[in-house]
Amino acid sequence: MALLETGAELRRTGHGDRGAVVCVNGGQAREVEGTWSASIEWLVGRLAPRLPELSFAEVRYRVKSWRKLEWCVEDAESAIREVGAPRTLLLGFSMGGAVAIAAADEPTVKTVVGLAPWIPDPLDVATLKGKRLAVLHGALDRWLPGVPGVSPRISRRGFERASAEGARGSYTVIRGAVHGVAVRTPWGRLVPLPRARRWERLVEDELRLFVAGA
Repeated sequence: MALLETGAELRRTGHGDRGAVVCVNGGQAREVEGTWSASIEWLVGRLAPRLPELSFAEVRYRVKSWRKLEWCVEDAESAIREVGAPRTLLLGFSMGGAVAIAAADEPTVKTVVGLAPWIPDPLDVATLKGKRLAVLHGALDRWLPGVPGVSPRISRRGFERASAEGARGSYTVIRGAVHGVAVRTPWGRLVPLPRARRWERLVEDELRLFVAGA
């Protein structure tokens, strides 16, 4: 565990020399202390052993709220610099999609992978020009009262705006999937959500493209 210059925390897995995967979590309206993402932690736990050529770094924000989005972006940028890899892939879940896109102008960033990413219409997506953007979104993802979610329509609009700005990439809807890959029980166990293995396979495909230099 490392403390970043912003005060956020960084947790690292693996020591591969072919690039780094910097992972950023979602958020909420209320300004609360950052947590580790269950979805990202589940994916890293399964994919890191299969991709020893990569290093993985998970970020815990100081405050996980879209009202402090600029703080979360600063935390992500600090993590990229701390890791110091020559090539970086940003993996962002939910609000982490917006964070990753905003941080994509860091010079080492080559690829952004958004998992059910929140890409609000005012967000500047010119940071992705000439880079790869892969969006994965659950077909059943919706916001409901008391239930977090992001409509695929939002990420589709963001993807199309990024493509118009010169990003290259892909947009994939996962049938039967909801918002997220896994959840954490009150006693700390990670429980995969429906279609988690499909998320896993698609993310692995993107990581292998990144390793290959695509």
